[in-house]
Amino acid sequence: MSFVVKKRIKCTDSITRTIRFKGNNYDAICIIAEENDITFNNVVNQMIEYALDNKKE
Repeated sequence: MSFVVKKRIKCTDSITRTIRFKGNNYDAICIIAEENDITFNNVVNQMIEYALDNKKE
């Protein structure tokens, strides 16, 4: 199953953290967010959820 960006997923709870991104990853995520008219944070959270749901044990 491939990663598919969903439109505007509402967050019911959140925790604020600081994270550093490699420049090329940051740029790629910004492009995905802009193309899908969603926030950078929304894209990052969707990517994390996808990775956690599809990790191999």
